[in-house]
Amino acid sequence: MKLHIESMTCGGCARSVTAAIKDVDPAATVDIDLPGRNVKIESSQPVESLTKALEDVGFPAK
Repeated sequence: MKLHIESMTCGGCARSVTAAIKDVDPAATVDIDLPGRNVKIESSQPVESLTKALEDVGFPAK
């Protein structure tokens, strides 16, 4: 899945986003495109679980 996170603007943000996803699914593959503010995720978890975790840490995703 590919999500857009408008508030992800720096490397610290990218680390927080990755950590939030890994908390939900430690086996997830996370590929961050910081300039485009996109994240590509390969996970067995439903997208709702991942977007909820991201919103909880201050990074709402579309």
